[in-house]
Amino acid sequence: MKKPSRKTLIKKLDTIFSKYIRLRKAKNEYSQCVTCGKVDHWTKLQAGHFISRKNYATRWDATNVQVQCSGCNVFKYGEQYKFSLWLDKNIGTGTSEKLLLKSQNIVKYTDDQLQQKIGYYKFLVDKLL
Repeated sequence: MKKPSRKTLIKKLDTIFSKYIRLRKAKNEYSQCVTCGKVDHWTKLQAGHFISRKNYATRWDATNVQVQCSGCNVFKYGEQYKFSLWLDKNIGTGTSEKLLLKSQNIVKYTDDQLQQKIGYYKFLVDKLL
């Protein structure tokens, strides 16, 4: 069997991680946008990143990524200021600053590490479903 490409592994991890983020706080299959408060079915919401996905140090950090509606995540560019306020209020003072500092680290995951993360989040999603 052919080994999956790095691009394929990253896409797979993004997909399962997004599913986990949207499901983890869902109540009766409904989640709430952290920036505007909109409530919708978890499948209609998105996994919004406080620090951009281009930063691998925080790309799959479950604190950096929270549930957002498409209005906030896409059309309002993530509402980063409101996101920052939410993080500091709900996770702890200084959380947004810590994520910013963490994002400045250069991280390169091996294919094996990506596979492990895929397995870990798949396990968590299966438990939630």
